[in-house]
Amino acid sequence: MDIASILGIVTAFGLVGYGIAAGVGIGAFIDGQSLAIVLGGTVGATLINYPLAQFLSAGKVAKTAFLFKAISAQDIIQKMTEFSNRARREGILALEEAIGDTDNPFLKTGIQLAVDGEDPQSIESILDTEIAWLKDRHRLGAEIFTTMGGFAPALGLIGTLIGLVGMLQNMSDPSTIGPSMAVALLTTFYGALFANLIFNPIAGKLRTRSSEEVLVWELTREGVLAISAGDNPRMVEQKLNAFLAPKLRQAEKE
Repeated sequence: MDIASILGIVTAFGLVGYGIAAGVGIGAFIDGQSLAIVLGGTVGATLINYPLAQFLSAGKVAKTAFLFKAISAQDIIQKMTEFSNRARREGILALEEAIGDTDNPFLKTGIQLAVDGEDPQSIESILDTEIAWLKDRHRLGAEIFTTMGGFAPALGLIGTLIGLVGMLQNMSDPSTIGPSMAVALLTTFYGALFANLIFNPIAGKLRTRSSEEVLVWELTREGVLAISAGDNPRMVEQKLNAFLAPKLRQAEKE
């Protein structure tokens, strides 16, 4: 579970809710019509922009902003160094048994290709394709939420215009001015709230998660290629440590 995402949601909505409750009260900021305009309009516009399958997949991708099991780059370096040592001692075929204990499918694919005797160029091409598709899937998920973050304020503005038109058409009846003005203001509020506290932050977190996972996959690819080429285990470790910031390399040594 991503503590930062949970903490951020709780803090942001908690403080906004506190500001509302300390003023006029929560009830004044609850309006079904305004909510329907913003959420319904945002979902509808997003469905026009993307195929249904891609839109539905965004919900699954969004889970990684809150439920994410990070793969440690240091663990991958340690594992690849162990594999390199074993391949030097027992031959690369011994790694077929070793990868049975790992639950990392990308690592399994790379080592299996090396065990099968594929040449380094073919291995690199296959793994690069896997990484490219990973980037594309992650890019799409973040892009959908960024799009929703753009539509929500726009739908808020549309709701504001709807409320103002209703108010101006019924100026002779003072009892309609308040509800129409509430719709006008609350749709803008909802649009800004959903865009800046949900959609755009989730898109940003997905881009961060993507960068982290791509780094681990690229590190794994380099490790597989080094093992396939028969590099010295010490050289393998040094190559992979080059992916880490100096502070992390020092922590690994300690």
